[in-house]
Amino acid sequence: MEKTLQYHQLSRELQERVLADRAAHWENPWRFPDEGARRRDMDRDKASLWRPAFVRDSEKIMHLPLYNRYADKTQVFSFYENDDITRRALHVQLVSRIARNIGAVLGLNLDLIEAIALGHDLGHTPFGHAGERFLSALYQEHTGRYFNHNVHSVRVLDGIFHRNVTLQTLDGILCHNGEFEQQEYRPAPLAGFEEFDARVEACYTQGEAAIKKLVPSTLEGCVVRVCDMIAYLGKDRQDAVTAHIIDGKTPFTTRDIGTANAAIINNMTVDILENSYGKDYILLSPQTYQDLKTAKRENNEKIYQNQAVNGAYNESIRPMFHDLYGRLLQDLKEGRESSPVFRHHIAYVEDKVRFYRGSNYREEEPNAIVTDYLASMTDDYFLGLHRFLFPKSTHRVEYKSYFADLE
Repeated sequence: MEKTLQYHQLSRELQERVLADRAAHWENPWRFPDEGARRRDMDRDKASLWRPAFVRDSEKIMHLPLYNRYADKTQVFSFYENDDITRRALHVQLVSRIARNIGAVLGLNLDLIEAIALGHDLGHTPFGHAGERFLSALYQEHTGRYFNHNVHSVRVLDGIFHRNVTLQTLDGILCHNGEFEQQEYRPAPLAGFEEFDARVEACYTQGEAAIKKLVPSTLEGCVVRVCDMIAYLGKDRQDAVTAHIIDGKTPFTTRDIGTANAAIINNMTVDILENSYGKDYILLSPQTYQDLKTAKRENNEKIYQNQAVNGAYNESIRPMFHDLYGRLLQDLKEGRESSPVFRHHIAYVEDKVRFYRGSNYREEEPNAIVTDYLASMTDDYFLGLHRFLFPKSTHRVEYKSYFADLE
């Protein structure tokens, strides 16, 4: 994709300024302070010297049962037996690493950055954004409400498993959506949980119209939001080459930030630092912002809309979602306790939350429970459940073998 990688460097002026500020023990006045952390129950999960507020959030996220499932959730390329293709487990780590690098130079709260980054995709469905679209269509058909993975990530932590995560982490997760790029990210004030809950509800009822308006309330959240894009732009291109969707000669046109993964990460990081240091907002230069939009458009045209990527999603995964949604909803409404929705999902949630909540999960709206269950699934579990419930179905997915190139 790029014969000569052009790696930008921080200007000498900014390097000298950062070093001088560090020598003078400068602290960023817009860094979110640990003592400002707010939880629904402030009597629980008190910060300590060895477990500060946002460290506790990261640990809550990493010990959540659904965190394990990142390892078998598709980033983009689902139907490959290939351990070199990115799954969400790696993606969230990359977002965290890139965002922490930027946050460290800007003097931000690295623990808050890490918590937001590690939790931001907990609500993602199996089979990536295709699965998200299919599930949202079904949920909307049955309830008039929308499903979006960023909103569902909040529900996983706050509404299903009730982990008492801070408002600041939940807000960063809600507002992380990397599908909507901006040149400037200015934190939007957030009064408290009441306002936050209203924003979440608007996302369910208004969908994309409300999500487009979301802006994180902290600089840390703003950094994670832009780093979500930085983390996937070049990595998806690497994966597309590995999957033989494109080759190394595929023309991409962004020359300022580069076209390969390493260059994109480095050059966008440098640009953000040059334009954001000492400011109360995150800023991209006009050229980098234009390159970001161009890179996303070219990925969409050359990779995400490629028939080799989308064919099996539309032909098999979409009808499988329809089959499972209908069957599980019927089982739930009829109280069929032998169904996986009871034995694998409701019982599982009840066991994991017995120390955390008072209400009964199985009393929640049936479509919400079915949606929770489907969204929680890994790719392989989803396919296995469909085979179990519909053994005679003609819908099948054949994974490209590890050894396809040897046949």
